[in-house]
Amino acid sequence: MSATVPEKTLLRWAESLAGVARTGLGFTESQYERERFEEVLKIAADIKAAAHEGLADVLDADGIVMEWMREIGRGVPGYATPKVAVGAAVFNDEGELLLIQRADSGVWLYPTGWCDIGYSAPEVVVKEVLEETGVEVEVERLIGVLDGMRLGASRIPLYSLLFLCRATGGELSAHPLEVTDLGWFARHTLPSPTLGAERWADHVFASYEGERRDVFYDDLRRPVWRGES
Repeated sequence: MSATVPEKTLLRWAESLAGVARTGLGFTESQYERERFEEVLKIAADIKAAAHEGLADVLDADGIVMEWMREIGRGVPGYATPKVAVGAAVFNDEGELLLIQRADSGVWLYPTGWCDIGYSAPEVVVKEVLEETGVEVEVERLIGVLDGMRLGASRIPLYSLLFLCRATGGELSAHPLEVTDLGWFARHTLPSPTLGAERWADHVFASYEGERRDVFYDDLRRPVWRGES
């Protein structure tokens, strides 16, 4: 009996193997170990290429290996960790949530962005929301920490820090390159497809409505490598 492994799971396994191999390459002084870590990196690249395009395209995996190799540093700078991003759950005075339709995928999601060096996480939130939507915001508090790969929002490892925000000014204006459409939405009128809403929507709206919940995050998988992606 055959079974299909979900693409999300294959990508997670590939990136995790690559992270182990890149970290090993950053710390080892042994040529023997270097060769073994490089072999693991090649296997991880094959898995990632197959997940994206199918087994016929694993010959293109060398490009993935080269990209990973370029990111290897020596010692602590070479320790492979997830990238960090922010998300903004922005509400207006009517209790509507600001969502954008992403130009790269066509899905709807709250505004997001990579954390820039030199900025605090809330500063990035204010900057990204203004750039993507034209809306000025005040950051109220951290409400969630999400694994981007588990959410389905990313093909690379990342943690997204989700902040509750209040709109304070500005006018809706979509970024010409990053945003196809945008708008304010009530809980029962979220557009389709809204990425991962089943995971974050209830908590986001409850937070806006004044319910004091702890910061939410992804559940523990037991065992990690066989649990839900």
